[in-house]
Amino acid sequence: MGEDMTTERRPMRADARRNYERLLAEAEAAFRERGTDASLEEIARSAGVGIGTLYRHFPTRDALLEALLHDRFATLCEMGADLLGAKSPRTALVSWLREFAKSSNRYQGLPASVMATLNDEDSRLYASCHAMREVGEQLLARAQQAGEVRPDLLASELLLLVASISWANEHSPNSIDRFLTLLVEGIWS
Repeated sequence: MGEDMTTERRPMRADARRNYERLLAEAEAAFRERGTDASLEEIARSAGVGIGTLYRHFPTRDALLEALLHDRFATLCEMGADLLGAKSPRTALVSWLREFAKSSNRYQGLPASVMATLNDEDSRLYASCHAMREVGEQLLARAQQAGEVRPDLLASELLLLVASISWANEHSPNSIDRFLTLLVEGIWS
């Protein structure tokens, strides 16, 4: 797996920190407006820096996405860990899946980016996505052990289905809850 750059770095100079934060703000705006395939050159230009500065901070598009999504993914992991103690495994799984779907829908193209990184250990998004996947697997296993979810459903299949719901929501806005309800009714034992 790739090196964790956040723990090995020296503190940034003030100008480097400002550039980093401007790049994140411009990337956030660009990805929301144009999707995850937005031009990195345009993001750098909008932030008032050169493309080399963008690549010094974020060597790949995945590194930039990971920086933008890290906190949200960590929140999903914490939520999932908390839900493991919930009284109803079914309700816990559905609550987590709903948040996963909404998080995957933050930017157009994000579901595909997230799903692509689940098997790419060199991607900066891999560790964040892998941690989310693990908590999702635990929630699914708990619901399966309780007999509330069909036993032949794999976590990878469930996450792909929910990512598909996020993708579908890009083309049919405000449909996550409806599509998730339809999915959930099909996976119960």
